[in-house]
Parts: sequence; C-alpha cells; structure tokens
Amino acid sequence: MTSIGIMQGRLLPPINNSIQAFPENGWQKEFPLARKLDLDCIEFIFDGNNIACHPLMTAEGLLVIKKLERESNVKVLSVCADYFMAYPLHRGSSDEKLERVTVLQDLIRNCAKLDIGNIIIPCVDNSRLQNGSDKEEFKCRLGECLPVAEEFGICLALETDLGPDEFTSLMRDIDHEYLKINYDTGNSASLGYNPTKEFEKYGSLITDVHIKDRVYGGTTVPLGDGDVDFPRVFSLLHSMNYDGIFILQTARKLPGGEQEAIKGYLDFIGKYLP
Repeated sequence: MTSIGIMQGRLLPPINNSIQAFPENGWQKEFPLARKLDLDCIEFIFDGNNIACHPLMTAEGLLVIKKLERESNVKVLSVCADYFMAYPLHRGSSDEKLERVTVLQDLIRNCAKLDIGNIIIPCVDNSRLQNGSDKEEFKCRLGECLPVAEEFGICLALETDLGPDEFTSLMRDIDHEYLKINYDTGNSASLGYNPTKEFEKYGSLITDVHIKDRVYGGTTVPLGDGDVDFPRVFSLLHSMNYDGIFILQTARKLPGGEQEAIKGYLDFIGKYLP
C-alpha cells in the first residue's frame, strides 16, 4: 500500500527564503499539521552545518520523533539527506570523505531505530556525478555504507541527474540489493527525459517518488503549470504496481498559505491515485 507524505518544512514558512531546508526551530509542529491534511508521512531533511544536533542524530531527538509519531499517527518513512549535496561522498580530501562516510553510516543506524526504510542520497547540483572519476569515487564510498544499510534493512535511494542509460549503468556497476532509486517527476521533466524510457530501464528499483512540477530547462512551478506529464508518469507507476512512497516536494506559494497550497496539491494528484 502506498503512502502519501510531505517533504519536511513544506507546511511551515520558508527558512531564509529557501525552498527547502531543515526547519530547526519548529519541526515538531509539522506532525499535527500533516495529520489534519490526512498525510501518512513526513520525509525528513537531513542537512545543516551542525548535524550532530539534528534530531536524527541524538538520542533525545529520536525519542521526540517517536512520541510525535505515536500522537499524530504520521510516520517518518524516509529521509532526504541533503547534507550530501553540500558535502558529497565523492569529493574532498581523504579525511573529509571518511568523515562523510561515517556520517552516513551513523545516520543509517539511527534511522533503523525509527523503522525508516529509505535514505535518499542526492547526486545533483553541487554533488552531481560529473565524470567517470566522480562515479568511481562515489561507488567506492557508497560501497563502505551499503553493508551497514543491509545490516539494518535500510535502502539507500539515489537521486541523480543522469539520463536513463547512464543511471542504469551506474546501478548495474554497484549492483546491491539495498541500492534503490528516488524518482523526481519535476527534475526528469526539467532535463527533458522520457518517462517511458526511464521506467523501462529502472522502474523496478524506484522506492520513493518526489512529486513536483518543473518547466523544461527551468525551475519548480505549481503542479500542472510545468512540463511533467502526470497522466503518463502515474500510468507507468500503476503498470508496475508501485507501492512505495509519494512525497510532495512541491513549489511554495505565499508565506502563510502553506497548508492551503498542500490541500490544492493533494486534490491535484488525487485524480491519479487508485
């Protein structure tokens, strides 16, 4: 059975005018807000310069999350680890890369305590895999984390800007049961990728879908205003009996109108859901 959730922070005012960031002061408020909208889950954002204090990295934080989950019946099923956009696994000095591997290993262990099933590793923008050297280093560092993911039963889902052939080749090279794919509807449309070819190549590996709309070659826009072919994408998902997570990573509207915006987006995707 699929779960429909929200990217953390989308039900709260933006932080420093950014579209996405961990809402350090007030993240707890989002659980009851999500419940009011009948959302099943919140995809946590793991980022910031002081990750040692992130609730996913402290014993106290994990207890608070568990309490909020019980009270609201809204779960944390996935984590978007944006930290690895600013601090890629495949770049930096040897010491820096070792530190980042350790961070991911610790994050996996802590996520297991909350029964989180997916950690999304973004390889886009600052952390994109630009060349063969990047890919080789990334495979090496990820290889140090996948045994921990397997031990704790957590999938590492890659989000990349690679085309379907190149992405499939990367997945085959790594070839691990706990390596999966995050599919971002808006990013694929912005890059001009053909959803049918994407799903033919790697649809069976998708465990987490980010729902957003973007114009070709451009930025995020409200659902229905961009170039995502939603009927085709959802048809492809249904044809493969997708039963993973849908996360609204949608465009923001005016501050203060976050909940109304999400209501509208839920109505929009409702017609495509079974």
